[in-house]
Amino acid sequence: MVEARIEAREYRVGESTPRWRLLLVDDHALFREGLASLFAYEADLEVVGQAGDGDSALAQVRQLRPDIVLMDIDLPGADGIVVTRQLKAEFPETVVAMLTVHDATDKLIEAVKAGAQGYLVKSIRSVELLDQLRGLTRGEAAISRRMAARILEEFRRAPEGPLEADKPEQQLTPRELEVLELVATRLPNKEIAARLVISEHTVKNHIKNILAKLHLRSRREAAEYGASKGWLRASDASESEQVD
Repeated sequence: MVEARIEAREYRVGESTPRWRLLLVDDHALFREGLASLFAYEADLEVVGQAGDGDSALAQVRQLRPDIVLMDIDLPGADGIVVTRQLKAEFPETVVAMLTVHDATDKLIEAVKAGAQGYLVKSIRSVELLDQLRGLTRGEAAISRRMAARILEEFRRAPEGPLEADKPEQQLTPRELEVLELVATRLPNKEIAARLVISEHTVKNHIKNILAKLHLRSRREAAEYGASKGWLRASDASESEQVD
């Protein structure tokens, strides 16, 4: 818990405030540098690392063990929500707050379900950002009142009864399910891209996200899993047994 970490915080010589270690994750270097410059003037906040993609972010969390990670959603490869889910599974004590341009309720709900303790939009003023981050150190959620109201509305509209964790198929987007079906037919990325009229790079990102969401390691495992769950058409399911 965040509260427990406050008690264990080490103090620097000559300082009376704890230093909270931040990792900035955003694919725009200029934006990261601007944040780092802002935090440099704050006695209780220290930027210990920066990352431009999910893989680098996870590697730096393992190496640096930051207290708080400010995470963008639009990252190369796996998006920030997928990375947050992976990060929280490995380091549940690390606090993650999304800092993104997305002001959509579905992204907000996805991020909270992935384990984020905060969701801030990049249009936020610097004073409010600092205030929200300090709230995180006190165990509070870093979220605006408007966003909090959206979460309450989602709970209000949810069917009565105990809440159930999302099933993997509910986590996959319609496009990811399309990609999975084509993966099961043993098509290479280039041909999948042609059929879906998207770039080969986008196909690779979709496959990476599928594997992360299903906690699998290979295309073959994903195809076999999809077939076992009945997500694939009969012809796709029969071919999935031969996926390399």
